[in-house]
Amino acid sequence: MGTPPPASISMALSAASLKVFQSEASGTVNVTITRQHTSDAVTLTVTGAPNGANVQITSPGSGDTGSVTIDPGTATAATYPIGVTARTSHSGGPQATKSLSLVIGAVTHIMATSGQHFDMAMSTSFQPAEWDYQFFNNWPGATTPLGNLLPEHIRLQAISQGVPQRTATTWDFSIVDGITQPVLGVGDHSPEYQIAKAAPFMYSGSDSSNSFQDLTFAQFAGYTQNLVRYYNTGGFTAGDGMHVSPSPHPITWWGIYNEPNINNNLTPQQYVDMYNATVPAMQAVDPSLKFVGLELADFGTEPENWVPTFVNGVNQQVDAVATHFYSTCNQKDSDAQLFSTVPGFASDVRFFYQQMATKPLLVSVPVWVTENNVNADFDKGGGVSACNGNAFVRDNRGSSAFFAAWRPYVFSQLGKARARTLYHWAFPGDAQYGEYDDTAGKTRLSYWVDYWLARMFPSPPGGILLDFNSTDNSDLEILPVQYGDGSVVVMVSDFAVANAADNNGFGAPRTIALELGPLGTFSSASLLTIDASTSATAGPTAGAVTPGARIEITLNGYGVAFLRLQ
Repeated sequence: MGTPPPASISMALSAASLKVFQSEASGTVNVTITRQHTSDAVTLTVTGAPNGANVQITSPGSGDTGSVTIDPGTATAATYPIGVTARTSHSGGPQATKSLSLVIGAVTHIMATSGQHFDMAMSTSFQPAEWDYQFFNNWPGATTPLGNLLPEHIRLQAISQGVPQRTATTWDFSIVDGITQPVLGVGDHSPEYQIAKAAPFMYSGSDSSNSFQDLTFAQFAGYTQNLVRYYNTGGFTAGDGMHVSPSPHPITWWGIYNEPNINNNLTPQQYVDMYNATVPAMQAVDPSLKFVGLELADFGTEPENWVPTFVNGVNQQVDAVATHFYSTCNQKDSDAQLFSTVPGFASDVRFFYQQMATKPLLVSVPVWVTENNVNADFDKGGGVSACNGNAFVRDNRGSSAFFAAWRPYVFSQLGKARARTLYHWAFPGDAQYGEYDDTAGKTRLSYWVDYWLARMFPSPPGGILLDFNSTDNSDLEILPVQYGDGSVVVMVSDFAVANAADNNGFGAPRTIALELGPLGTFSSASLLTIDASTSATAGPTAGAVTPGARIEITLNGYGVAFLRLQ
């Protein structure tokens, strides 16, 4: 007699993936068994199901069909690789395995009821100094993408040789105006000139990190008066002649010093004294000016140390107060660590408002965030980190897909906390900082994130933040805003981390179902996504989607999606 042919089984799934949603019904995949030379009963098993999910299996037995039903239960929204295995009851008998991608989606219900006014403007920054003042000479076409950002009050932070007063009697505006004059011709023609530093001779040593010599700040106030004369009132005459701005546009907004909590050994009370001395001196030259106070390096307990003193002591006009947020000063910090800092930004903004609400002079003053980026570290010279003294390592998360999740998350959290303006640091620069590559003359991915935040959430006029509830608030940031014409924009940021140790990782995919029924009907809808696949040069393109009471969105890793309903 010949040897009997070997027994074998194969299996097929009715779908390669199964999608179910939190708090909703289960889903089923059917299993078909094909047998060869065996009639043994077949049993199904499932491996890889997430904790909290409920799996029900109907095995084929002596038949050829079975099923796997999965209820999401309390499982986290994510995509899971599932293994489905069929085995015969005979010991050592044949078996077969198929892979099943299980997608557990989140569900967000958008309500017709509204909450607070949402009005967050986007802007960007420059640091006029000897290392970048040739930027517009090198890239004259950069004014077009800069203006297309729709920036509000572009920030100018002149330091080093960008400080125009050289000695008590000499001035040189060539460095600062290499940036300032082109910026005056762009956007709203109304930059914020932050008087970040005084002239070097005003400090106690040649290093401008040393303390002020004149703690009445009369000398500093005189310096600021000449800045106003130069840009706004026809110029001034110094020992080296006449100085006058060639631009027809004046500068209305002025920031009084940069990060006083870490610069020039100032105490909180000394900063109040500086502010109270400087503002009226500048107003004596031009009474139409507006002023931004504090501009803190915001970390640790710095707001608690500085804001109450400012609130209690300031007695001059304040048109905005500002602070600066960076998620880290250490390139080794993981993606998860950086994302975890964002809610703290919003808490600090709320602290500013709580303090200012105690003083009538400040009760209606908005909070601006005039510096924001992923990592605050920089090369202080010789390849050395300014933050930790080790070898400096550029943090590319400032312009990678990580940024496409992080900045929208920041924008939403700060806007919900009622911050009014968010400034990118800075427009020209490397992959850590720049929205615009100043070595190649082209946009980076970070540029398109801010470009679309400004367009999707226009300010003014701003809109109304809609109420919502979501089954996943740990990996997804939802921002639904309705505008006066009835249109609605829903932003979804996916900041789910694939692995806890990821540093500039790709993120994990997420699917979300937006329940929009309470909002009524819309005639059209579009979806725009920015993620790792987006061209940093061309930017993303919106595509039409079918409007309906329920719209599903999938992000394949770090990124942001904007759903616009009209």
